[in-house]
Amino acid sequence: MLSRNELERALAAAGLDAPVRFDEVTGSTNKTAWDLAAAGSPEWTLVAAAHQSAGRGRQGRTWVDRAGGALMFSFVLRPATLDPGDSGLISLLAGVAMADAIEYVTGVEVRCKWPNDLVLGDAKVGGILVESSVADGALRFAVVGVGVNLDAPTGVEGAAGLGDVDQTALLSAFIRRFHGGYEVLPAGVVDQWSSASATLGRDVEAVRANRPSIRGRAVAVDERGALVVLTSDGSRVAVTSGEVTHLR
Repeated sequence: MLSRNELERALAAAGLDAPVRFDEVTGSTNKTAWDLAAAGSPEWTLVAAAHQSAGRGRQGRTWVDRAGGALMFSFVLRPATLDPGDSGLISLLAGVAMADAIEYVTGVEVRCKWPNDLVLGDAKVGGILVESSVADGALRFAVVGVGVNLDAPTGVEGAAGLGDVDQTALLSAFIRRFHGGYEVLPAGVVDQWSSASATLGRDVEAVRANRPSIRGRAVAVDERGALVVLTSDGSRVAVTSGEVTHLR
């Protein structure tokens, strides 16, 4: 089980020093981290909880966890040079960093489903939520939320859990990997994510808000993190947002 001291140690293992906060129960770690960031809390401020009562996912979805059975945390970034249009690369980096951390700590191979899921086989075991504050065309800060199931939550179809995992070891391994990639972002992240991808090479359907859905073969991720889909008529369409389903 995490604690304030464990969060501080996880940051220190990556050479970082920033405020931390741990709650047994919270509404959303992303909401807490967002409020701290908006109030001026520095980069790498780290928030975690044993249970979220109002966990959030992409596109207004909820994140459901089993109390004490998931690693859930959020942290603050203040990218000095990253363009707002490149913020999707942060999500890709977080995904590949956690997939690699999981394999390092547990030996279990977890792969990345575009844009922000972590999958064990075909089952979702975790997810990433990046929320950004943009002003005057610049990225003021970003909050990166990460959730990984240790125990599959009850009643959630298609969910999986990693089993008994040392949460502190997993968090530390993630932060070290994410920090190393963040220091050189955007270099390397597309290739790293592509190597860990469960989506590339698959037939997919991308459902986009207020736009026609796209079906085809996922063939690449471009330099800004968009999924490139090759359609049946030979067109290559860059999907920047939406819900992607792997087709059988």
